Amino acid sequence: MYTNFNHVPYGYGYPYGANPYNPYSRYAYPQAYGTPANYYNYGVRQPVRGQATWTEGGEVTKCGIPWSNNRYMTAAVGQNSPYQCGQTIKVKNMANQRVVLVTVVDQVPNYPENKVNLHRKAFETLGASVDLGVINVEITPNPQLEEEKWGKYLLEIAQSAYPNYNATDYSKVSQTQQNGNVKEVYKFVMESPQEKMSIEGTVIYNPATDRIISINFKEVS
Repeated sequence: MYTNFNHVPYGYGYPYGANPYNPYSRYAYPQAYGTPANYYNYGVRQPVRGQATWTEGGEVTKCGIPWSNNRYMTAAVGQNSPYQCGQTIKVKNMANQRVVLVTVVDQVPNYPENKVNLHRKAFETLGASVDLGVINVEITPNPQLEEEKWGKYLLEIAQSAYPNYNATDYSKVSQTQQNGNVKEVYKFVMESPQEKMSIEGTVIYNPATDRIISINFKEVS
């Protein structure tokens, strides 16, 4: 048994009375990572090493966002963590380097700031067995994606358009002007258990009205 294990139960201090869901942590696990001094520098895409548990989700969330959002690629974080409701964060399994992009759907008091509670489907997407209960992860905030609302919008469409794949990374390719409209192009890396592929999403919109002119996706090498 590890003497330095200081896991805080997910339901402790839960603001809605009875906790509708609980994380699965069947085995004691070493607290391998502390909280870096620059952890709170939210404006920088600084990776933070911590741990992830998993949950089946529940009906009530503080963010008002269902666990089924983003095809269950969702997570809960500590109330005092720098991650905000609706924010996209990248979680990497340190054991196999697999990555998933998840949406923050809940914030819980008294939950460690460098831990995330992933929906079971997101946990399994990282290639982790639910029997492990807890895994070491690297968490990277994506403020760049939050500032690029069309990139996030295209990401949500891509997740739905490729139901057997999960987005694991993204990049903005270009932004140009076209006859008074704006064209933005993003590249997304999509992974399934069998393969990895890249797709390019393009949106053309009127910047004065924010109305979409067209959206297009294509597979790229």
